[in-house]
Amino acid sequence: MTTQPDHHGHELVPRPERTPAAVRVALARLAPHRLSEMEQHKEQALGGGPPGRQARPLQYWLTYWQAQVEIERRPGLRSRYQAALGAVQSTTGSDAPEFRAARAELRAVESEARQAVSA
Repeated sequence: MTTQPDHHGHELVPRPERTPAAVRVALARLAPHRLSEMEQHKEQALGGGPPGRQARPLQYWLTYWQAQVEIERRPGLRSRYQAALGAVQSTTGSDAPEFRAARAELRAVESEARQAVSA
């Protein structure tokens, strides 16, 4: 695992290496309640393409979960994500300006996390 400080000064665990096992271990430490979601997502990725062409869905899966771990391990990023998710869930409809603003914030947080793990 590598350690890269976040913009808020600390992180809960070091950034895991880009391997399924390392990402799974980090997720187990940070958000064990999401492990079944991770496994279900992997099964969907494996079943999503013809035999022999599963590398791309698995790379997407790994990038997605590495970004999810990045969000979980950085308290500031996690707070932003949870606040935006809460705002999305509390709006009455997708036409509401609050909904669109919260969705934009979710995308921004996810983008920041993907960029961090891609660097």
